[in-house]
Amino acid sequence: MLILLVFLSILCLVLLISWVKLDTFISFLLVSIGLGFAVGLSVPEISTAIQKGIGSTLGDLVMIVGFGAMLGKLVADSGAAQRITDALILLFGRKYMLWGLALAGFVIGIPLFYSAGFVIVIPLIFMISASAGIPMLVVAVPMLAALSVAHGYLPPHPSPAAIASQLNADMGKTLLYGIIVSIPAIAIAGPIFGKTLGRFKPNPDTGMFDLTPKPQSELPGLGISILTALLPVVLLVSMAPVRNLFPESKALALLAEPWFGMLASVLFATVALGTSRGMSMKNITKSFEEAFKGVAGILLIVAGAGVFKQIMTEGQINSYLADLLAGLHAPPLILSWGIAAVIRVCVGSATVAGLTTVGILAPLLQSTGVSPELTVLAIGSGSLMFSHVNDGGFWLFKEYFNVSIRDTIMTWSLMETIVSIVGLIGVLILDIFV
Repeated sequence: MLILLVFLSILCLVLLISWVKLDTFISFLLVSIGLGFAVGLSVPEISTAIQKGIGSTLGDLVMIVGFGAMLGKLVADSGAAQRITDALILLFGRKYMLWGLALAGFVIGIPLFYSAGFVIVIPLIFMISASAGIPMLVVAVPMLAALSVAHGYLPPHPSPAAIASQLNADMGKTLLYGIIVSIPAIAIAGPIFGKTLGRFKPNPDTGMFDLTPKPQSELPGLGISILTALLPVVLLVSMAPVRNLFPESKALALLAEPWFGMLASVLFATVALGTSRGMSMKNITKSFEEAFKGVAGILLIVAGAGVFKQIMTEGQINSYLADLLAGLHAPPLILSWGIAAVIRVCVGSATVAGLTTVGILAPLLQSTGVSPELTVLAIGSGSLMFSHVNDGGFWLFKEYFNVSIRDTIMTWSLMETIVSIVGLIGVLILDIFV
């Protein structure tokens, strides 16, 4: 019965958004309230779930996405994105551009949370598509597939790190095996699948970034362009080990926080790409305001997805699904992947899917003798399965590229499915040798 309620809720959500044309955030609220009543929640419980869902989903995401949009707009408007784009085209050539983008996305994705990495690569995707004449989604998918793989497979991302901790898996081995499994997953879901997406015609908000090519003489240097665009990555990578050396330092602890890393990067870009090159603070501030306005609607939609997820959690739907599937008899790695995949499709959150799965299966898995590191990867790849309308990442992709729900499913959701299935296959092959 609960599974039927989830299915009907998702169907109602799609109909309200695509047929009735109702605002997406309002649609999420109405469907979440209806689901809450259907699973027996009281009005106070539904109200609390709505507040908790919005708060827990947005949290520091508001700052990460907001600062990321500001940084991205300044990187684009200053010409830094154009300078980086020209360098990528020169280094890889048009023939191998997609592979270079996948590599760049993976490097960015290892230390950065998905949402932060997403908003950093968006202006690069827009600029490369405009400059190289490559269809936008053909450019986007290799980078976003790499970000997604890093988010689902690899520590230090929250879900794989927490799963590894609960299964007593070795973090170093998990990261090493994860990189090995990531290579085919990124290759197939990224450049190979991406090449098939030229027929899709996204219509993004052209006012979000200034994509008009600038004369070469007006562009900032390549070094400062790369440093500014990747400064959040540099801070996260460098601050963690330095912080461990000086655990009492509040300044280092603050720099290690993703949201503050984004803020520091924005302040650095303000000087490096703004005031030092003749831009006035008034114009820079106006640019920042426009950047945040551009993502405000996206944040509301992500908040709506958070409300839906929280109603699912409060209604014990994720626990019900996990208990139902835990009784299945299957090889441990396939069972781990399958349970995470089902919960992901029903609940939407990769993190919730991963942590719920390990919470149910941990006692069973520890007695099977299967590699805990490979189990982390099996659960992680399952937690990425078929992102759709109940996942905030789905709406980030849809709204940034301004494509229909159908086209988002045909591109983004299919990409996530490929990442998940190829990840499982990679884990099963690796299991033969370790």
